[in-house]
Amino acid sequence: MTVTRPIHMTPRSYLQAEVPDEPVLFLSPETLQATARVFLDGFPGLVTYAVKANPAEAVLENLSRAGIGAFDVASPAEIALVRSVIPQAVLHYNNPVRSAAEVAMARDHGVRSFSVDDPGELAKLRDAGLGRGTEVSVRFKLPVAGAAYDFGAKFGATPELAADLLGKAAAAGFAPSLTFHPGTQCTDPNAWVAYIGEAARIARAAGAGLARLNVGGGFPSRRMLADAPPLGAIFEAVANATARAFGETAPDLVCEPGRALVAEAVSLAVRVKSIRAGGHIYLNDGIYGALAEQPLMGMTDRLAAVSVTGRPRSGPMLMRTLWGPTCDSLDRIPGEVALPADLAEGDYLLLHGMGAYSTATVTRFNGYGGLRLATVRTLA
Repeated sequence: MTVTRPIHMTPRSYLQAEVPDEPVLFLSPETLQATARVFLDGFPGLVTYAVKANPAEAVLENLSRAGIGAFDVASPAEIALVRSVIPQAVLHYNNPVRSAAEVAMARDHGVRSFSVDDPGELAKLRDAGLGRGTEVSVRFKLPVAGAAYDFGAKFGATPELAADLLGKAAAAGFAPSLTFHPGTQCTDPNAWVAYIGEAARIARAAGAGLARLNVGGGFPSRRMLADAPPLGAIFEAVANATARAFGETAPDLVCEPGRALVAEAVSLAVRVKSIRAGGHIYLNDGIYGALAEQPLMGMTDRLAAVSVTGRPRSGPMLMRTLWGPTCDSLDRIPGEVALPADLAEGDYLLLHGMGAYSTATVTRFNGYGGLRLATVRTLA
C-alpha cells in the first residue's frame, strides 16, 4: 500500500488531479476523530478500538489523538503494531484462543487483560505467571438475533460454563470480568439488553463480583442510505440495562467497536476497466480486494459514479453486473447494482462507509489488491 501526498479536499478533486488506475482508499482524519467523539461522549464507559477492523497506522494515530487510549488486539502482530505506534496504549487481548507462546508474548508486552471461553484457555493464563489482578473476562454466548451474522458458533461459553470459569478465575487471583459480542452489524439494542441481563445472572451464580463488563463490538455502521445506525439508542439501552440488572453493584463498562468507529472515515474509488454487452462492468478491484465484505454483507447503495473530470454521472439508472479484475469467475459482486446509463470506461465508482474490513482482508491474488491510501479533508 502506498501513501500519497499532498492532502486533497475531497475524493473527487483527488481523482481529477491524479487520475489513478489502481483502487484508492480515501481517509478523512476529521471524520474519524468525530466518530470517535460520538463514542467517547455517548458510551457510558471505556471505549476501546478493535484493531482488526482497520489496522492502518494513520487510523490508530488519529483515534489516539481523539482520545482513544485502549485497544482490543487479537494477535501478537496487532500487539506489536499498537505498541510501535502508541507505546503507552492499554491493550486487551480478547481473542479467546491463544497458544502458550502467544500468551507469553502478550505478558511480556504489558498486556493485563485477556478473555477466555474454555477451561484450557484459563489454564494457559494461570501457567503463564500473570500477576494477580490481571483481568480475565469470561466470554459467553446467547442465541440472540439482531446481527448480520453472529460469532456464537466459534466463540463463547454457555452461561453455565461461564459461571464456572468466572468462579475459577476469581479463585486464581485474577480480576473476574465478563464479556460478550452480540454479532457484527447489530442494529437491535435489545440484543445488548438480553446479554447484560444474563451477565448479571452468571455473576450471581458464580458468587463473584465483576471487575468490569465488556459489552463487545457489533455496533453498526451505515451501510445503506436508508439505515442510520442507532448508536444513541444502543448506548442508552446499555446504560439502563446495566442499572436494572446490577443495581448498586454495577461493574464498570467497556466496549470494543471496530466497524462503527472506522467505517465512515473511509471511501473507496474503483475504476471501470471495461463495459461489456448485457450490462457487465469490469472493475479494478473485487472480492479479493477492498470489496471482500460485499458478498457477505450485501452491496452498499452508498455509491456514486464520476467521470475522470470529477463530474457526477447522472443518466437513467440501469441494473449492472459488477466483476472484479482477477481471472476467477467467483470474483463478482452478487446480484445487480443500479448505475447511470452514461457510465463510461475509465470512470470511477466512489463507495462510502468503506473503512472497516477493506484494507484488513485484502489479498494479492492474481497480482491485484494494490491500494493507494490518500488523505482528504472531507469525503463529501
